[in-house]
Amino acid sequence: QVQLVESGGGPVQAGGSLRLSCATSGFTLINYCMAWFRQAPGQEREGVASIHARTGNTDYADSLKGRFTISRDSAENTVYLQMNNLKPEDTAMYYCAAARAYGDNTCNLRRPYTYGGQGTQVTVSS
Repeated sequence: QVQLVESGGGPVQAGGSLRLSCATSGFTLINYCMAWFRQAPGQEREGVASIHARTGNTDYADSLKGRFTISRDSAENTVYLQMNNLKPEDTAMYYCAAARAYGDNTCNLRRPYTYGGQGTQVTVSS
């Protein structure tokens, strides 16, 4: 049974940093595409970053490149999202998501992600 458990969210001041973690279980991480999405109240879900867990190839939302970094630790079955220079507009619930990679060597934010976690709240104050 695929399980994704996010952690690491919380309140932070603008300009600060947070590292979100997504602990995975129930599947072999290197066979999957992993991604982070976020959703603010009243807004649509937005793709943040994705990574092919085996190759390490990544994809980012254009607006977030340079501030956010996705990574994975296959030995720990964990995916991370390092967020730097946070802004109030980054306030949202952040979700981890997974999808089988099959024969693909890259994973982008546009592919359908089958599994999702419960989310972790990030609140950035000015």
